[in-house]
Order: sequence, then C-alpha cells, then structure tokens
Amino acid sequence: MSGIGQTNANDTTVVQGRLEKIGLPSATILVVANMVGTGIFTTSGFIIKDLQNPWAMLSCWVLGGLFALAGALCYGELGSRYPRAGGEYVFLRESFGELAGFLSGWISLLVGFSAPIAAASMAFAAYFLAGLNGGPTSEYIWTIRGIKVLTFSPLTLIASAVILAFTLIHRHSLSLGSRVQNVLTLFKISLIFGFVILGLFWGRGSLEHFGHPPDVRIFFSGEFAISLIFISFAYSGWNAAAYIGGEISRPAHNIPRALIFGTLLVAILYFFLNVTFLYGLPPHEMSGVLEVGEKAALALFGHRVSQIFSAAIALSLLSLISAMMLTGPRVYLAMAQDGLFFPSIGRLGTRRQTPGNAIALQATLAIILVLTASFEHLLLFIGFTLSVFAMLTVGGLMVLRHRQPRKDLPYQTLGYPLTAVVFILGNIWIILFTIFSRPMAALTGLGAVLAGLAVYAFFKWRRSPVTV
Repeated sequence: MSGIGQTNANDTTVVQGRLEKIGLPSATILVVANMVGTGIFTTSGFIIKDLQNPWAMLSCWVLGGLFALAGALCYGELGSRYPRAGGEYVFLRESFGELAGFLSGWISLLVGFSAPIAAASMAFAAYFLAGLNGGPTSEYIWTIRGIKVLTFSPLTLIASAVILAFTLIHRHSLSLGSRVQNVLTLFKISLIFGFVILGLFWGRGSLEHFGHPPDVRIFFSGEFAISLIFISFAYSGWNAAAYIGGEISRPAHNIPRALIFGTLLVAILYFFLNVTFLYGLPPHEMSGVLEVGEKAALALFGHRVSQIFSAAIALSLLSLISAMMLTGPRVYLAMAQDGLFFPSIGRLGTRRQTPGNAIALQATLAIILVLTASFEHLLLFIGFTLSVFAMLTVGGLMVLRHRQPRKDLPYQTLGYPLTAVVFILGNIWIILFTIFSRPMAALTGLGAVLAGLAVYAFFKWRRSPVTV
C-alpha cells in the first residue's frame, strides 16, 4: 500500500500527508483509558449508600462487567462491519436511518463525552485538593431566584484548566495525543495494581467489613438497578475504539480485539479495586463518599501515604479526560461531513489533520457542565442516557444481521443472539427502574433527546435545496 510508513515505537503509523494511525496496543489502551477513571474512583460510595451490603455491591460490579463485555462483543462486529470513525452514529445510521444516527451523535456530544469529561475533571480537582489537605474551600455561587446557575470555586477552576490543557494537546496532533494517552494510562493501571496489592497484603484493613451475604431480594430491587446505572457510567468507554475507526490500523480486525481485550482487563481491575476499598473501609464510612479512593488509602496506609495516593489518583484521572478528548470529536466530525452539523466542525487542521474545531466545541460544553452541574446528577444523567443508546445500537446489530447477513466478516459476535438479547434486556431493566426511581435523570435525558430533534430539523432544513 502506498503512502504508509513503518510503525514506530509508540505504535503510531505515520501516513504521508501527516495522516496517522494507531495499532492494536494503543487502541486497547484507549479502551482502558476511556473506562478506568471517574467511575471507579467515585461511584462505589454512592452504590454502597443504596445497597447497604458489600457483597451486593461486589455482585453489582460483576454484573456490570458482564453487561459491558456483552456490549463489547456486539460492538466488535459492528466495528468490523463499519471500520470508520463515528461509532454509534455510524452504526445507528446504517441500522435505523439518519435520524437515529444523528440523535446518537448528539447524545455523544452532550452525554457520551462532554459530560464524562466534566465529571472526570471535577473528580481530578477533588482528589488533587484532597492531596493538599483540602486546599482552599471558598466559592462563589451565582443564583437566579434561588436557583444555582454557576459555581466558581477552586474545584471548578482547576477542572476547567485541565480541560483547556488537554484541548491544546489533542488539537496539536494524533501522535502527541496518543503518546500522552499511553503514558497516562500505563501509569493508571500500575497505580491500581499497586494499590490493590499493597492494600490487600500490607494495608490496615479488616475482612469484617464485608459482613454477611445480603437478602436475595436486594438483587431484584430498584436500588440494585440504580446502582447499575452508576456502574454503567463507570464502564462507559468500552466502545471507545469504535469511535476512531479508520484511524486504527487494520480496523476490521483490531477494533473488536481492542474492545474485548480492554473490557476484560477493566472488569478484573474494577472487581479487585472494590475489594480493596471494602477491605479498608466499613460500609458506613464509605457510604455517599465521593473521594472513596482517598478515604480507603487513608484507612489502609495512614495520612502521609493517603496524600500520595490522592495525588496519584488525580494524575490517573487525566488519562480518562485525554481519552475522551481523543475519541469524541471523531463523532461530530463524521456528522458534519454528512451535512448534519456545522460545516466548520467537519474541517481538519491543515497541518496535523486533527478535528480541532470539534475538540474545541466539546471542551466548551464540558466547561459549561463543570460550572453548572452537580456531580451525582451528572453520573445518573450520563448512565441513563448512554444505556438507552447502547441498547438501541445492539438492537441495530440484530436488524443488520437480518437485513444484511455477512459471512465474510473477520469477527462475528461470540454467543449471538444470546449475547445481544442479554445486553438489551439488562439495559431495559436498568432504564425502567431509573424512570420510576430517579425521574429527574430520565427527564433530563429525554430533554437532551428532544433538543436533538430540534437541532436535526434545523440541519435538515439547512441542507435541503431551495425550491422556487
């Protein structure tokens, strides 16, 4: 093939004209980086608050991992069918039509990437300040008729600064962004392994914190389903490699492999990290805590070591922000190139061929969310809305299998159709319980979809030829 150079040490393939591609290791690291971050370091406190039982919490994490793996197995075939940038936007457009594809891209902009970037940057700031003994705590809240509109504080300002920094990195080039990404992700994985091993073998914890097995009825309760919403947020990102598609070398082969390998690794990490949290903290001390990693480190190792771990966890969260900055803009780029978004978002930088305008748009929305939204509401909003569109995407695979059967694909879904059915039914269960138990999260998600319908109508009108 003409124009393709040699693969260098950081697994980036450079193409003439400065177009670049990444290989299977970097694509797998991208999946891990998109998954491991805000959720695992912040949601366990909210989950134990609802479930009140450590064994129920661990079971919830295992079930969430199985759901994510089922989704990755299905998305792998979709990535093999359509090995180009865009992810769910492309998959739903092919299975259910242009409107469904646009709505998934719109939700990706608001919920799939901008909101998790906001949540991750807020979590980074919280852990960073915890490492400084809490740091400055003053804040200015702007309200209108008693309703909080904007919050300016050390936490929101640090979070916004981090978003701006990674915007500049990923606007520069794919090679720089992927190098930064790989270093941060390897650091994050090493940190988790170190935390688990040191915590379980040398930490000052207790097995008594695990208590007794729960009443079996807890597994069929609304609290368990809501906990899966938090966990679905923590596992969100298992589909990351599908979003950059054609920027992965041999995409039809490497997209499914990256999705599956990355998801399996993260599921294992999550389970043992939660075991370590519970070993260090009794449930009542973990309940409702945002910085659960910092609290567990304090209990396991003491004050000085916990400060080091807080700083290390904060640094590891940067990997998630970087990964979201890399993957998300490729969706808006594909939408714009199809005439369903602002043309300027579809332009690549002349020097490095990065979607700079799309990156800037995503960063702007993330900063707005940092300044306006509460952390817990962000988690529920993200988890609920992404569950809806992930379910629709896997349903789309079943439609495509029926409408366009292909036996020539290098990868087909393992365990199909059971894998797809389990994923869809599991998400329906989560969605229904969220609607009844947390209606505000469901209404916020519905509002985002309705706004997307209005935006789609605008771009359809703008694209339509003028008739006299």
